[in-house]
Amino acid sequence: MLGLRPTAAEPVRPVDGPLTARDAARAVETELLRVLDENLRRARDTDPVFARDVAERVAALVRRGGKRLRTAFAWCGWRAAGGSGCAAQVVRTGAALELVQACALVHDDLMDGSPLRRGAPAVHVEFTRMHEAARMAGPAEAFAASAAVLAGDLALAWADDLLTETALGSPHGPLLHREWQAMRGEMVAGQYRDIRAQATGASGVEDAVVVATLKSALYTVERPLALGARLAGADPAVLEALRSAGRCAGLAFQLRDDLLGTFGDPALTGKPADDDLRTRKLTYLLAVGLRLAEASGDREAADVLAPRGPSASDDGVQRMRAALERTGARAVVESKIEELAAASLRHFHRTGAEQAVRREFEALVERASGAGPECAGEAA
Repeated sequence: MLGLRPTAAEPVRPVDGPLTARDAARAVETELLRVLDENLRRARDTDPVFARDVAERVAALVRRGGKRLRTAFAWCGWRAAGGSGCAAQVVRTGAALELVQACALVHDDLMDGSPLRRGAPAVHVEFTRMHEAARMAGPAEAFAASAAVLAGDLALAWADDLLTETALGSPHGPLLHREWQAMRGEMVAGQYRDIRAQATGASGVEDAVVVATLKSALYTVERPLALGARLAGADPAVLEALRSAGRCAGLAFQLRDDLLGTFGDPALTGKPADDDLRTRKLTYLLAVGLRLAEASGDREAADVLAPRGPSASDDGVQRMRAALERTGARAVVESKIEELAAASLRHFHRTGAEQAVRREFEALVERASGAGPECAGEAA
């Protein structure tokens, strides 16, 4: 049983018996319930309307969360760096990661115009419906966009509060907080590079890798590993190996998400499978497809995959999928995922982590980079 605080008043107990990444993922659910309840109480004390409309929507999104992979990766980083005993700080760090993930999802869905998230209407869609049902004044979409920005900001504030509390209670707090600061900046940079790529019609593979790395790979795996390692006082060699392992695994994770966002089943992934294609969003998959089409002289595929085209119709989406298959782009991305996953494991082994921890990391990388609904980016 993990040592954590079921309630704010109950002291943290030491861990009894061996811990696993699965234990950490389960324990973070309990910690999230505690944190959400505490923050909802504060929100209601501040203003009941704000609490009902905004805070409760953020809490509902977090509760609909997926496999809590970021928490599991933080645990792996902690253990690889020699962490043992009470894992409460690792669990709280994992909960903070889940909250910052909620912020990213709310803002990302708004910017992309995505209607679904985790099998339910996206937060900005919920606000649109609320506006219409209440017959409020003004454009529903403008109100919804503003409210969704605030909802995402609230999730980030909750995440920052929790991480700061954890850092203040750790002898390695300054380094933990520095890692967190870097992660937040990377997320914003990645999101900006994403929307800028769409506005400028960027189509290069290198640009796609930069966006995927900054926007997803770092905060999905590399930073969680490093945050866990910081809590254990990791030495530089272990930290460097973990960063390399995390960057490879995180990029593999994002490339799998690109594939699921194009060829996946929305009933399993909980989000649409055509948004990226309809908006011609720059992904590694699309960039590789365009490059292969141009190299082979497949003018039809190059035209349909070009970044400057209009939003694709249903027929256009099907033609884009066919082009990605025909050019071999899908197969290339599958091969790249396998290559990155293998490299990640090699880097992790350099940490000297115990065999049991290495096996758990291997299983996590397989879940994050392999096929299936639990590998979808939002489900983590």
